[in-house]
Amino acid sequence: MRRQIVLALLLLLTHQHSFTQINIGQRTLHFRDSARHRPIITEVWYPTEDTLPQTDKTFSAFTRKTTVRNGSLPAGKWPLIMLSHGTGGGRLTLEWLSQALAEKGYIVAAVDHYGNTYDNPIALEFLKVWERPQDISFALTQLLKDNDLQSHIDQQKIGAIGFSLGGYTVIALAGGEVNYTTLINFNKTVGRKQLDIPEFPGLIKYLDDTAITAGVKRVPPLKDSRIKAFFSISPALGPGFTTKQQFKNISAPVYITGSQSDSIAPIKSNAWHYHQLIDHSGYYEFPGKTGHYVMLGEVIDEVKKKDPIYFQDAPSVNRHEVHLQIDSLAINFFKTHLPPR
Repeated sequence: MRRQIVLALLLLLTHQHSFTQINIGQRTLHFRDSARHRPIITEVWYPTEDTLPQTDKTFSAFTRKTTVRNGSLPAGKWPLIMLSHGTGGGRLTLEWLSQALAEKGYIVAAVDHYGNTYDNPIALEFLKVWERPQDISFALTQLLKDNDLQSHIDQQKIGAIGFSLGGYTVIALAGGEVNYTTLINFNKTVGRKQLDIPEFPGLIKYLDDTAITAGVKRVPPLKDSRIKAFFSISPALGPGFTTKQQFKNISAPVYITGSQSDSIAPIKSNAWHYHQLIDHSGYYEFPGKTGHYVMLGEVIDEVKKKDPIYFQDAPSVNRHEVHLQIDSLAINFFKTHLPPR
């Protein structure tokens, strides 16, 4: 009995000695698509065994876990998830989700969609929605060539996740083909309210700009077959899809979430509408007073007071709990289709 106890203690001590704390690494990459004259700033999160330096523990108005800036990547290959932010957002606005995925063994890469960010709003770039899927595909190509990252990415396990206009973006990457004429007509008539977004009021007056009317005629195929699974959160642009034929090229798994009280991308014409048209898609709907901007990060009270439309929810809604549910849904979805090591 004494010998068994000694062996058990030795095994326990050995296990404790070999255990390595996993933190979240983070780095910023500056790509440029010369053909489209677009900077593609890309933020990357990933598991790391590096120790968290005190210098990285800086203040943030957002609730977030401290990361290891430019930390080393652990050995082996890991699944990669490309992330597309909502209109007028940025690559950091869904960091809570990026970090949750990184903790579960995924590399996550989020891009800034040029001209469609909170710090660089350009009216026409808010409307040139076909640029966004191309941003993701370009960034993916660069990541697969990156000297540090390429050997750590499992190219057979690449996924995409997006919110709002980013939710549409990943559906386009999956093979969904929007009818721009139908979408523009909707926005000019019964859908005027959906285009009057707080991130950039007055967008409707740019719909007839030559950059838009000419641009829709030159949109290349947007499907990216390298991406094998797609998770769409509160997707927008649903009115641009009216038939299942527009999704005939989707063969990979798609999961969609919506919020019952979403007034920016109402579920009837967006999340639920997509789910009805995309065969075999998964679907989850947040009930009650859950709105659109609940998916943005949690912030300190000062920011809540300054920007209540983005950061204050109905009293019955717990933003943190909603985020935990999205984390769980997304992680389970990707574990099923793109399991980490």
